[in-house]
Amino acid sequence: MNLAFSPLLPLPLIIALAAAAALLVGWAVFRRMRGALLRALALAALVLALANPVANFEEREPVSSIVAIVVDRSPSQMSMDRTARTDAALSAFTERLARYPGFEARIIEAVTDPDAESPSTRLFEALASGIRDVPSSRLAGAVMITDGQVHDVPDTLAALGLDAPLHGLIVGDEDEIDRRVDIVRSPRFGIVGEDQEIVYRVSDDGAGTASGPVAVTVRVNGEEVSVETVTTGEESSFYLDLPRGGENIVELSVDVIDGEVTPANNRAVVLMEGIRENLRVLLVSGEPHSGERAWRNLLKSDATVDLVHFTILRPPEKQDGTPISELSLIAFPTRELFVEKIDEFDLIIFDRYQNRGVLPVLYYDYIARYVEEGGALLVAAGPELAGIESIADTPLAPALPAMPTGDVTMTGFYPRLTEDGRRHPVTRDLPGSAAEPPGWGRWFRTVSVRDTTGDAVMQGADGEPLLVLNRFEEGRVAMLLSDHGWLWARGFEGGGPHVALYRRIAHWLMKEPSLEEEAVRATAVGRTLRIERQTMEETTGPATVRLPSGEMRDVELRQADDGLFVAELTLDEPGLVEVTSGDLDVLAHVGAVDAPEFRATVSTPDILSGVSEESGGIVARVNAEASNLPQILPTRSTAARTGERMGLRASDESVLKGVRAIPLFGGFLGLALLILALGGTWFREGR
Repeated sequence: MNLAFSPLLPLPLIIALAAAAALLVGWAVFRRMRGALLRALALAALVLALANPVANFEEREPVSSIVAIVVDRSPSQMSMDRTARTDAALSAFTERLARYPGFEARIIEAVTDPDAESPSTRLFEALASGIRDVPSSRLAGAVMITDGQVHDVPDTLAALGLDAPLHGLIVGDEDEIDRRVDIVRSPRFGIVGEDQEIVYRVSDDGAGTASGPVAVTVRVNGEEVSVETVTTGEESSFYLDLPRGGENIVELSVDVIDGEVTPANNRAVVLMEGIRENLRVLLVSGEPHSGERAWRNLLKSDATVDLVHFTILRPPEKQDGTPISELSLIAFPTRELFVEKIDEFDLIIFDRYQNRGVLPVLYYDYIARYVEEGGALLVAAGPELAGIESIADTPLAPALPAMPTGDVTMTGFYPRLTEDGRRHPVTRDLPGSAAEPPGWGRWFRTVSVRDTTGDAVMQGADGEPLLVLNRFEEGRVAMLLSDHGWLWARGFEGGGPHVALYRRIAHWLMKEPSLEEEAVRATAVGRTLRIERQTMEETTGPATVRLPSGEMRDVELRQADDGLFVAELTLDEPGLVEVTSGDLDVLAHVGAVDAPEFRATVSTPDILSGVSEESGGIVARVNAEASNLPQILPTRSTAARTGERMGLRASDESVLKGVRAIPLFGGFLGLALLILALGGTWFREGR
């Protein structure tokens, strides 16, 4: 109840009347007039009646106190029986809380974002978001149902702005064990062919675990390369010779031990980008001609290429009597290049080269063996290939994908893609290839060939092969059967995509993974897995995906382009995925690598105990049935010690439902008091 005034006259007028009444009473008291006291009471009653005092009686209803219940739904909670135990603890606690009408439960599901850069358990972030609209005076406390592996624990609750007890209910047993592999440090990039150090540690967490030897299997791009024996709890190193450029997936795994919490962290993955050192290319031009500059300019413009270029200016048969000492030409170091250092080159290019005795016949056999053992050879042919000094008549012939007929066609033609060329990644989607005629200039000379092997991806006049790509044992060979590519470089009839074509040919020869004609690729962005199947066939079957859990799933591929089939798949499981298509397979990692969510999975009360004790709360383990749930104790103070019970602060807050106003001088009561005061004055005067 509170007292208020609702004046019947303007307040200044009432104040003036009260002042006049006070003066009259004061004069009467000064003159000691009889009845002064009664006159004072009568005037006071009149002033109060005009001021109209009102007694207000508020009708209030107490409001419930909010108990925030944060439920851990992170991936580590999905292992073993923790989901069921979490649900049992939540049900038991909300049922017990319902016995106290002054408390209201607010359930906050803390779900880990699988698309996050580094998925982790962020319960305090979920708590702050869930109670944003709750006044601090109404917050009774917070209860976290979790395995205890929380990754955003603040240093103090004051930093979070929480002024209420914080309790933790830990699902999981004390005797849990778990084995995991942690990457301590590893390079993100590495030079192909050089050793890279990966430092890792195998740890056994939980009660009763002890250090000891354990076998670690190392796989690189899905192939097992080593089995290392290490001691748990100690850092170990593995030295990896990066096998290829682009992304390399290094997987370290240990066997699952009996009774461990989850096998998800028994594997650790390192994604390492392989960077090639400068590629060494040997370009040998048989004679000066218009097209050799196109090859030279292309290769010199690539910063990753070390080019060694020789042009034969003076063949051995040219004898004009000039003394050798007076020649300014550089002697062709044939033995050094083709015997001693041939294995150091990634690509050899014969540009309009002919067998004129510069190279001994035996050296052609060395070149053939170089290709057979994994080297790369490009023959950019001119009329010399069809002549009597053709390199096709040397021991190099078995490595060549086509043999010249001896004819040279001299007619204008548009280079066109063949059916194979539309599917091959070297020539597919070349700018201008989709139009008819193609959107580029003509060429005017081709060398006719027979006995073609491999893929003829471009054709010249009368449908004859123009560009042939072939694999020879471990190596690769390409033949470009025209020397008129320089017309595109000069812009003749609008030019053409000579840079794209030449670069793709060279990179295919040097085994660039993105240009493989038969390949399956898998990339992951967040939870989305994209599968690409490159093939020279017209159709392809479904791809098989092995998920991190071991589940196998068939995925239909749709045609995105000639020779290219794709599919996208959204996955809920983070980890290593294997994609198989025919006899090809590839690995991809979905989700974050080495995420905090799986670094430690053994349940523990230690992480929450510090901030919980600071708030006056407790952290306790609950069994599978939640039958040992701590008792709830309503308190009036946040700092009250509650022992082994869960203290929850009861709020004194209430909601105003209505106000009942009673005028004190209104109605018969005010009239009776006024008549009594005036009557008393009249009675006293009458005496």
